[in-house]
Amino acid sequence: MTGRPALRRPIVASGGGGFSPLTERSRVEEHVVALAREVRGRKRPRVCLIGTATGDDDAWIARFHEVFADLAETSHLALFDRTVEDIPAFLLAHDAVWVSGGNTASMLAVWRAHGVDSALRMAHQTGIVLAGRSAGSICWFEGGTTDSYGPTIQAFIGGLGFIPGSNSPHYDGEPQRRPAYHALVADGSLLAGIAVDDFAAAVYDGPTLIEVVAAHAGPAAYRVEAAADGVVETVLPVRVLP
Repeated sequence: MTGRPALRRPIVASGGGGFSPLTERSRVEEHVVALAREVRGRKRPRVCLIGTATGDDDAWIARFHEVFADLAETSHLALFDRTVEDIPAFLLAHDAVWVSGGNTASMLAVWRAHGVDSALRMAHQTGIVLAGRSAGSICWFEGGTTDSYGPTIQAFIGGLGFIPGSNSPHYDGEPQRRPAYHALVADGSLLAGIAVDDFAAAVYDGPTLIEVVAAHAGPAAYRVEAAADGVVETVLPVRVLP
């Protein structure tokens, strides 16, 4: 697809944007399906939505099936009205997992109660594409910025840790995110990490950043690290998706 070596354990961490009950999918989400097709070798990849962070909201689930129906075989994993008994077997039968935005802290707590965290670790080891936006982006890291605990952006440090460090989504979409992330990295509440604008995504192979992609020109991603006088923010190269 891009002249790079084939990815073995892809993770796509999107800052935000894309499909919702009222909006269309973005090229970032289409790129996730394309990666699943490339990595797993299935023309119509099997893609599963995990919507725990929205409380398995029916409108989000219905919209997911609608907007991806032409690209993939779709399914979803509901935990609040659970019908899947063997979650590891269910997830391992897919080529990609898309995790919705919503409440990051609540999502991780529910995942751990149902064993989804260990099932996703198995999926990651087998090369299933893991992806998501906002909460569905933070979860793959050790931590990140969150509004899970109220309207003020705070540190969340209970991520799955597949990628070391921290992640701040919605970097250009929510005015609080940038100053909060700088402050939390500067005082050690969060480890150094990556900040991602809406409609951009960081693509990893295991813990290694491979590239940053964007749905259109403008969105970017940044490396954010603590420094003697606060933080250093470094813009990363971006490939605009065709």
